[in-house]
Amino acid sequence: MRYLLIIHSLLAINALVSCADSSCPSFTDYSSVPHNPLSSGAHKIPYMRPPPNCRTFTNPTIEKVVKDVTSVINDPDWRQLFTNTFTNTLDTTVAWHEPTKYDPYTFLVTGDITAQWIRDSANQIIPYIPYASEDINIAKLILGLVNMQSEELADYPFGNAFQPPSRSGLAPTDNGIAVNLFVSPPFNNNTVFEAKFEIDSFASFFQLSTLYWKATGDASFTKSKPWMQAVRNILATTKRLQEPTYKPNKFVNRPLVEYSRLTYTATETQFGGGMGNPVKYTGMVKTLFRPSDDATIFPFLVPANAFLAVELANLGQMFSALGTNLDIANEANSRAKEIRQGVLQFGTLMHPKYGRIFAYETDGYGSALVMDDANGPSLLSLPYLGFIDAEDPLYQNTRSLILSLDDNPWYFAGPYIHGIGSPHTGFTKVWPMAIIMRGLTSNNYTEVKECLELVKTTTSGLGLMHESVSVTKPEDYTRSWFAWCNSLASQFVIDALSRFPGII
Repeated sequence: MRYLLIIHSLLAINALVSCADSSCPSFTDYSSVPHNPLSSGAHKIPYMRPPPNCRTFTNPTIEKVVKDVTSVINDPDWRQLFTNTFTNTLDTTVAWHEPTKYDPYTFLVTGDITAQWIRDSANQIIPYIPYASEDINIAKLILGLVNMQSEELADYPFGNAFQPPSRSGLAPTDNGIAVNLFVSPPFNNNTVFEAKFEIDSFASFFQLSTLYWKATGDASFTKSKPWMQAVRNILATTKRLQEPTYKPNKFVNRPLVEYSRLTYTATETQFGGGMGNPVKYTGMVKTLFRPSDDATIFPFLVPANAFLAVELANLGQMFSALGTNLDIANEANSRAKEIRQGVLQFGTLMHPKYGRIFAYETDGYGSALVMDDANGPSLLSLPYLGFIDAEDPLYQNTRSLILSLDDNPWYFAGPYIHGIGSPHTGFTKVWPMAIIMRGLTSNNYTEVKECLELVKTTTSGLGLMHESVSVTKPEDYTRSWFAWCNSLASQFVIDALSRFPGII
């Protein structure tokens, strides 16, 4: 759906950039063509940072990180690519930032769509969290996003993407899908950009909050009414969404959230008139949509539940360490245990070739979807998320299947690239994000090196990460400007260099 929404966002992106400087081009246009100077490596990676006067946020600490990291990279292509990707979120997506002393606010667009996804924005800014303790401006930027997400989820916890607040002066964007759309609870398109309910949004909000706290020791946001309301909303929502579809007498439990629309694309609406397919109680939490914004087939999305279990436990740990809101800590810890147990008991199955593996989706009735999607949280990302050790046999069995051309229906290979794709972008397109995640979750030097080499081949000569790239035509890609994947690519470089010095 996101690539269908791009058309509706181009005018807004142009307006956003021109507000900063009338001479600045739309970055959607800027990122679609290469710019000099080119790297001296085989891939001739272009320099894709916008001119300094067109950057949306500049910071000397981050510029120093770029110099420090590139100074230990031998590969000229990766030196250029890291420079482009590590700075992309700051250079291009800080649509609004109000750095007040106590209550900063930050609104990050996802790239070529003028809206803030909860999951995307958290992941876009995660690479900068290690520097928050030494730079107050970075800390304010991150805390501003925590505060912004708090307001959004306090107001409407069922949204996955939000409009800029009215006080920012940025106009809301028509998402282009209001016709023949039924969503319950209803939403206001002036504040909510899209209402595809995804439980990984909840996990991402908790992840951003607790990572910021761990990095800075600043827990001031926990005293904020919107933040506490967002937490209460999430706990109440996840409890309701653990319920089975049917009561003991087979009458239907009243659905908490519904989404249906008239569409020619099956992934853009939900089964059961918007309720989703039936489920039994498992301890897991139902979700209507995957992180790709595609509809789930079976409502218990296993990797999203695994992510939620981890982050609920982290929330409980934070409150316990602070000695506050211990009732919420207890509820979060209890919910985390229920979900984790549900994932391990109902979210796994015996495969005739690979042994016990994680399913991608399940329903508690015994139905399961065997696949993985490139977008995160994914089964591939489970160690990265902190749910399971990378060497655990259950994960290794699953990894072998989802990295198999024969056995994962969404794994593709061509003459220059291979990796996991997604129903979201169709057949024979690989997501660089999945190649990166493969490297981040591997302890094998050769495999990590292979992933680093593959990532360089995916930019289509444009020096930035795409959403997906055809395995046969490098010029056939989706999204020239995808900030989350740029952030993840830079994370991968820093991680690889720390584990394998001199690898690039």
